[in-house]
Amino acid sequence: MKTGLTNQPNNMNPHDTEPKFARRLCRSLSYLLVSLFLLVAAAFPSRAQDKPLSSINLDCRAFAISADGTAACGVFHRLRFQHYEIERDDIWTVTLDGKRKRIVDGETLVKTTSPFSFMIRRLAYSPDGTKLTVQMTIAQVVDQQGTTNESELVDLMTSDGKEIPVFGTHTSVIEDGKQANWLADGDTVAYLVSSDESDLLYHIGIVHPSKGAGQTILKDHFFTSVAWDAQHNSAIAIERDQQFTGAIKLSRIDLLHATDQPIATLQGYLGQLTLSPDADKVAYFRDGDTLEIRSLANPQIATTVHCAYGTIAWGPDEQRILLKRGPEKDAGDVVWLSIPSGDLTPILYDNIYGGFTVSALTHTIAVIEPGTDHLLVFPLH
Repeated sequence: MKTGLTNQPNNMNPHDTEPKFARRLCRSLSYLLVSLFLLVAAAFPSRAQDKPLSSINLDCRAFAISADGTAACGVFHRLRFQHYEIERDDIWTVTLDGKRKRIVDGETLVKTTSPFSFMIRRLAYSPDGTKLTVQMTIAQVVDQQGTTNESELVDLMTSDGKEIPVFGTHTSVIEDGKQANWLADGDTVAYLVSSDESDLLYHIGIVHPSKGAGQTILKDHFFTSVAWDAQHNSAIAIERDQQFTGAIKLSRIDLLHATDQPIATLQGYLGQLTLSPDADKVAYFRDGDTLEIRSLANPQIATTVHCAYGTIAWGPDEQRILLKRGPEKDAGDVVWLSIPSGDLTPILYDNIYGGFTVSALTHTIAVIEPGTDHLLVFPLH
C-alpha cells in the first residue's frame, strides 16, 4: 500500500495518524514561540534598533546642546606648523535632522607666525542658542627647545562661528576666564577667574562685549563652584573663606547688580553643583555617597539620597536626576536616579559613555562614545 511515507520504521503502523498530529503540534508550538519572541522584542527593543537622532563621527573633546537641540562639538585637530606638531581644534554642529557643519576651522582661527596650540575644553550656548562661549587651553612655544607656556581663555562667538569682539580691545577673548556663560540679555557674559589665594577658589567676572572689557565683582567673596542661572541673570554658588575653615555657604548671586545673598549653611560639599531646569532646586554631592537636593524656596531643608559619586544633570520633570557613575573624566554607565527613593534605572541599555549633557527643552541627551569619542544625540525617555 502506498501511504505517501518513505523509509517508515518497521514498528510504525501505516494507518497511524500520530506523525501528522505531531507535525501539527510542532508547527503550532513554533508559531507560538515566534509570537512570544516578537512580543518580547517589542517590549524590549534591541540595541541595534535604538539609533541616535543625530551624530558627529569625529573625535569630540567638548560639547553642548542648544535650546533647539543643535549640538556643538569641539573636535580634535592636529597639524604641522614649521617643524612642530600643534593642536588647533575645530568646532562642528549637528542639528536634530542630521545636518552637520564645521563652523570653526582651528587652523585658520588664529593667525600667528609662532607655534601656537589651543585645545577646546568647554562649550556653552546662550539661553536663546544664538551665541557660544568657547573655553580653551592655550600652549605657546617660547624658545628653540620647544618650551611652552600654558594659559586659559574664553572666546566669544555666534552660533555659526563668528567671533564677537569686546569693544575697545580688538579681541573676542576673555583672558584667564573659565566656565563662561552668556546671560539672558544677550550682551552680558559671566565667567570665573582663579583667585590669587588658591587654585580651588574663584572670583566672578562680568563683561559686556558691546561696552568694553569686563571686571571682577564681589572681590571679597570666594567661590568653589558656581551654577549659572542665565535666564534670570543670576547664579547659585558655594562660598568659602580663604582658609577653608569657616562655614560652607550656599549663596544666590545677582550678577547684574553684583549682590551676594547667603541662603543656607551646608554640612559638607564635595562637588557637582547643579541647578534644575526651572531654577527652583539645586543638587550637589555632600560627600562621596550622599547627594543633597534643596528647594530654593525653602533651602534650609535638604533631601538626601544615597548613591555613588558621579556626574549629574537634572531630568526635565525634576523628579529624577541623570547620574554617570564614577570620576568625571572616566567612562561610565548613565542611570536615572529617582528622588527621594534613590532607585536606579539604566538608560541607553547600560552602555558605557565618556560624558553626557542634557537639553531639558528638547528632551534629548548627548553622549560621547568611548574609544571613538563620537558624539551621539538620543531622545531622553
